[in-house]
Amino acid sequence: MSLWEIRKAVKPWITGELILFGCSGGTDSMAMAAALLKEGNNTKIIPVVVDHGLQDGSGQIAADTVSKLKQMGFPEVLSAKANVEITDGLEASARRARYQIFNQFIDAYQPKYFLLAHTLNDQAESVLLGLARGSGARSLSGMAAVNNLFIRPLLKITREQTSAAVLEAGLDIWKDPHNDDQRFARVKVRKNLLPQLESDLGPGVTQALARSADLLRDDADALDDFANQYFQQADPKDLDVLELERLPKAIRTRVLRLAIYKAGAPSGMLSAEHIAQAEALISDWHGQKEVALPGNVKLSRISGRITLFNTK
Repeated sequence: MSLWEIRKAVKPWITGELILFGCSGGTDSMAMAAALLKEGNNTKIIPVVVDHGLQDGSGQIAADTVSKLKQMGFPEVLSAKANVEITDGLEASARRARYQIFNQFIDAYQPKYFLLAHTLNDQAESVLLGLARGSGARSLSGMAAVNNLFIRPLLKITREQTSAAVLEAGLDIWKDPHNDDQRFARVKVRKNLLPQLESDLGPGVTQALARSADLLRDDADALDDFANQYFQQADPKDLDVLELERLPKAIRTRVLRLAIYKAGAPSGMLSAEHIAQAEALISDWHGQKEVALPGNVKLSRISGRITLFNTK
């Protein structure tokens, strides 16, 4: 029955065109692999296995996963070793390296979709991690079910369902020791915080957190859309303070974020503190000096204008 639910989840994304999907050999991705085999008889579906090189024997683990997938019935399996440069934590660095591999295969194979096996539990964990970091609505909205070519069809499927599905399919699963390593914040949330919340508040907390992510994503999308509309008609290097003051703060901060990235700040490098400093030039002006930001971007308030420039 659990495998059937996963089959229903992946079925809308099987259109007869080439599909790639990420497979670690773990429970969630192997459950999705089994469902894709059942539903995709007339569609070319190719698994992608990434060796992150972060554990002893990782190359053999990747090779074993490739072998298992071929034994399951996938005629072609792609595999590559990622170059993980740890710059902002192991998890984030590994993710960035993994997506670099995914995008390389997307460029080479031009698939209709690239499927990822994140579950409802992963979504709930993302919301709690965002709360712990003091993040805004975009971060609290978790992972998008559809993000360009990347599709997450299992975001309404629980980890309990994927575990039952692999048992049902009789699959041999690799158990990543990192998933039990409580040095990682996500593992602490998974092993300690969520079970404690379920125990103290009753069952359904995981589902409620995932629903919150959906609602917050709708809100964040609407605010982003308003900010983009304003930004498209503005000069990104010379913004009028009076106009910015008239905007709700949630939109104003998004406009500033867009302008700062447009000026050359590296993607993903702006923190809430950076944006607060920039926004203070408008809402808390008392003659402060220019604001220095990542990527050699600087903001100044001069004669009622917010001026952005890059010192490279």
